[in-house]
Amino acid sequence: MDTPVIKSQSKKPRKLKAFDRDEVVKAAVEYFHGDELAANVWVNKYALKDSFGNIYERTPDDMHRRIASELARIEQKYPNPLSEEKIYKALRYFQYIVPQGSPMAGIGNNLQVSSLSNCFVIGNGADSYGGIAKADEEQVQLMKRRGGVGQDLSHLRPKGTPVMNSALSSTGIVPFMERYSNSTREVAQDGRRGALMLTVSIKHPDAEDFIDAKVERGKVTGANVSVRIDDEFMRSAMDGKPYRQQFPIDAKEPDMTKEVDASRIWKKIIHNAWKSAEPGILFWDTIIRESVPDCYSDLGYKTISTNPCGEIPLCPYDSCRLLAINLYGYVENPFTDEASFNFEKFGEHVQMAQRMMDDIIDLEIEKIERILEKIDADPEGSDIKNTERELWVKIQKACVNGRRTGVGITAEGDMLAALGLRYGSDDAIDFSVQVHRTLAVNAYRSSAVMAKERGAFPIYDSEREKDNPFINRLREADPALYEEMLAHGRRNIALLTIAPTGTTSLMTQTTSGIEPAFLISYKRRRKVNPNDKDAKVTFIDEVGDHWEEYNVFHHKFLVWLTNNGYDVDKVTRMEAEELQKIIEKSPFYKATANDVDWVQKVKMQGAIQKWVDHSISVTVNIPEDTSEEMVQKIYETAWEAGCKGCTIYRDGSRSGVLVSDTASKESQPKFRETMPPKRPDRLEAAVVRFKNSNEDWIAVIGLFDDRPYEVFTGRAEDMFKFPDYVTSGWVMKNKDEDGHNRYDLQFCDRDGYRVTIEGLSRSFNKEYWNYAKLISGVLRHGMPIVHVVELIEGLNVPEDFINTWKKGVIRALKQFVPDGTQAADSTCPGCSDPDGLLYKEGCLLCKSCGYSECG
Repeated sequence: MDTPVIKSQSKKPRKLKAFDRDEVVKAAVEYFHGDELAANVWVNKYALKDSFGNIYERTPDDMHRRIASELARIEQKYPNPLSEEKIYKALRYFQYIVPQGSPMAGIGNNLQVSSLSNCFVIGNGADSYGGIAKADEEQVQLMKRRGGVGQDLSHLRPKGTPVMNSALSSTGIVPFMERYSNSTREVAQDGRRGALMLTVSIKHPDAEDFIDAKVERGKVTGANVSVRIDDEFMRSAMDGKPYRQQFPIDAKEPDMTKEVDASRIWKKIIHNAWKSAEPGILFWDTIIRESVPDCYSDLGYKTISTNPCGEIPLCPYDSCRLLAINLYGYVENPFTDEASFNFEKFGEHVQMAQRMMDDIIDLEIEKIERILEKIDADPEGSDIKNTERELWVKIQKACVNGRRTGVGITAEGDMLAALGLRYGSDDAIDFSVQVHRTLAVNAYRSSAVMAKERGAFPIYDSEREKDNPFINRLREADPALYEEMLAHGRRNIALLTIAPTGTTSLMTQTTSGIEPAFLISYKRRRKVNPNDKDAKVTFIDEVGDHWEEYNVFHHKFLVWLTNNGYDVDKVTRMEAEELQKIIEKSPFYKATANDVDWVQKVKMQGAIQKWVDHSISVTVNIPEDTSEEMVQKIYETAWEAGCKGCTIYRDGSRSGVLVSDTASKESQPKFRETMPPKRPDRLEAAVVRFKNSNEDWIAVIGLFDDRPYEVFTGRAEDMFKFPDYVTSGWVMKNKDEDGHNRYDLQFCDRDGYRVTIEGLSRSFNKEYWNYAKLISGVLRHGMPIVHVVELIEGLNVPEDFINTWKKGVIRALKQFVPDGTQAADSTCPGCSDPDGLLYKEGCLLCKSCGYSECG
């Protein structure tokens, strides 16, 4: 293989040296001071690599040099350029400025053709199959370039609306939610699926179906969903008044209207969010009222939806790149009585970060040009590739005219703790507001300076912005800054956000985004030699291996321990009761995700939101026993406090999050006999199509309370025939002419008529049918799906086709294993983490290194 070459416009091409993966992982672990999770995240997601997986960077220091070199190249185009060394010092060790996601992976990477944008919103506004199909293609074209996508569905006509085709009436928005969701699940992005946000206005007549789509139907698993709620609806819901829905939603003389009980729908939103953490809420009037880009809505910058995590509301075909400032890096003498925040250094770095973000826009424009060149060079005809080409031309135009940036933060929780402030307290909120006001003023000052040096964004018009609440807040905070914008304009249409910073916070080794610490400590275990004099054997497993349980701590809690004179090794081995006494002395006590007063948290979000021109991604974590009434109070407080959105996560409403090790022996489950629920004559069913080796297979899964109750599966060519568009229906239990049970499938065709096909069981010979009945019996008695899969995998059957059939059953059932469930054998073959493998959408993924396995 030829040695790859990185080309630069200002330097000679440099040859790259490929490193052995094991060498890179070892060096990265050393770089992160033994933090294997951070090391593996960096190696898998951000180290420079080509399409064959060859790695060309040994540690994050190489990456920071790569990024600094490219940003310095752009700086040389403009007056008063930042030096490469100054940029590098701000980036190194993830201490101050951290490009997020796509910029980190893509800046200076010419080995792959990808975008530097983290997120996009699309929307052609067409209410036709052509427009719907085009949006579907646009979505996957963006996802393959590593971007997350948002779409609003409020322009699609409601269910039952007459249409001029063979269907005669519209199916409404829900089937298209499933279509876009399925497309997202199909797109691979270097070990991760695409990310999608679907939104709809509460004013749309199908809004209630949208709200129920994920909870009641068990579908749309490839998308986040959020409802755009206006102030009129909130007032109607809280006052018990009716609310008018209409289509089109913005029409002065709509084609249809419908009066609904706002309180009932509001209760449904609350219940669904309490039950399943979705839908999310977008307070749309607040978003539009505060939006600076919407001052230019008639020029194409009308906000219609958000990115998948909700922190960037966007207009159609605009995009955004993200960068986080590590707030913990500005705390001097952390966790001591002398702790202070260096506002001077922070302000200087914010201005630098905004400048670097503007440089990244220039780099993104270069990337788009390269994408267009690749599309033009592809051998397909223009009729095939026109949608992709037109898409990137639109994105290029929005990027050039607005130059939108996404400067944000991470480590809010650690910053407050290091200063001795309790997250969620009034003092902590006041200090956070001071920090974010400083950030906003300095970022906008930097953008104004760049407008003078580099030119304002092309459509800047101060007259359009004069009544914008956010701009007037800046004007009041810093009149001189406002005058400078009047004189020279601004380089960027909108600047600020607060994103979740998931993998970024793993590498900064801090709390994520605006969030508090999730847990202070949790337990892990390691195998030990019982003859080792230092070994502390906690238990012996069934095969005789000896294990030690030990405490793993949040990174900055370790700093607190060290700075306050504790022996970290000794604390690591403490029992829970003794450890708890120490935790209670720390500033993290009563300040974790489940401890923080939930109403205070949304008040904090609303106070900070006033200094963030885009939005804030934040989740309010609440205990499992939280009432729906409290969820309602949190939502309504968020609206009143000026939040632009709100998401609730109730512990246990979804699988797959870390939990503290607090269960007592008394709370452990005991063996007991169970009685399965009686099978109704009619069961809801999911129809699953999949590949088993090279064969097409179909599974029909009978569902009871959204859980697999019985399974029928086989090769598509052997099973009865029914249309490819069928994804759900009902399994009907009947009697055949001999009095034996017979199972039939019923589904709705595209015209809404019910069709029944007899004889699901006829696709099996008697032996397969007997296995299917045994497996269905296990399912009915409530065995967790992951253990049912394990049981089937262990079946010892001699015939080849039964083995193939067995694999088909496993493939079908794996799709119903709740996300986050640990695999029976959870040792990761990629990194050997003994607890690494978790289920995610039917596949096994390693939480440590990103290894994935489907099948």
